[in-house]
Amino acid sequence: MYFGLSEDQIFFQDNVKKFLEDNAPLDVIRNISKGEDLNQKNEIHSGIINLGINNILVPEEHGGLGLDLLFATAISQSIGGAVAPLPYCGSYVMAPIAIQIGASKSQKENIFNEMSSGNTKFGIAFSEYFGSRDSSSINFSNEKINGKTIFAIDCDYATDVLVSDASGKIGIVSIEDKNIEIVDLITVDKTRTYKEIKFSNANVEILENTKKNTDAIEKALDAGRIITAADTLGASQAMLDKAVSYSKERKQFNRVIGSFQAVKHMCAEMTADLEPCYSLVWHAAHSFDNNDDDSKLMACHAKSHISEVAKMVSKKATEVHGGMGFTDLLGLHFWFKRIGLNRQLLGAPEIVRNEAAKAQGL
Repeated sequence: MYFGLSEDQIFFQDNVKKFLEDNAPLDVIRNISKGEDLNQKNEIHSGIINLGINNILVPEEHGGLGLDLLFATAISQSIGGAVAPLPYCGSYVMAPIAIQIGASKSQKENIFNEMSSGNTKFGIAFSEYFGSRDSSSINFSNEKINGKTIFAIDCDYATDVLVSDASGKIGIVSIEDKNIEIVDLITVDKTRTYKEIKFSNANVEILENTKKNTDAIEKALDAGRIITAADTLGASQAMLDKAVSYSKERKQFNRVIGSFQAVKHMCAEMTADLEPCYSLVWHAAHSFDNNDDDSKLMACHAKSHISEVAKMVSKKATEVHGGMGFTDLLGLHFWFKRIGLNRQLLGAPEIVRNEAAKAQGL
């Protein structure tokens, strides 16, 4: 029995991969990470939108493609492999899922129509729900929002941000509201941006179906964790491929280092540990849409396990390159740092494993 991506999913994945290879090579990523070449960054984003990535989970009746999470996961692998400086997980995956489940019929019609036309794009600020800090809290009252949220993702190009409180209630806040303050967070990952947002009596529209349940935020988080795992998987495969390629070229003692047993073992171990992760993340994405009983558990397993495997791969791939692996010239650090931050994003492995235990009644 074959278990893998369909021809259509591979087609989407390859189109994104080819586009990023042509338009976002390492030199462009390096310049964007330094705050330069921002016009190219905008062109990359416009190009990916032209491929229809923003509409992949928007329902067909509202002008979207109406595809499932496995399609989105296949695309995320390509984005991670290219360390692309793009909003994706939050804006084009978590947001439509949260709205589909949590919004009223009229809200969905208005929001999805605006999303499919490209007029509305969302950042995501859900950290208060799964990993709140003592110094931050979100409060909704009388159609106003107060408090602070950290690690808001995908706020580049966003017109609005989806914000949750500790109970899982979700609200929509305009980025243009004069009563919010957005601060850039400095992280090791320079391929994407992260924000801290402070709200001081800003206007908020509550998603009406999230007042009494947390289904919307739970499903959005599950999807986000699967997509993040796929991004990490793509980045890990890229590092492994670079390590193998380098081991076939670099010579010591008049022999390519790939012929040395120690290097062979390192590459074999990375391959053996990474290969099963494909089945894991694909099964998690399939379960999300087709098996509600296992959806939460598989999302947690995918995020936590792939985070651990990727940590090992990123270290060993760098070691194979020797001292060159630490240089900016080679650029391995872009993948290394993205993998490291993905590990913490939307819940570190310890948090996610705890949720998996609760999902099993342990």
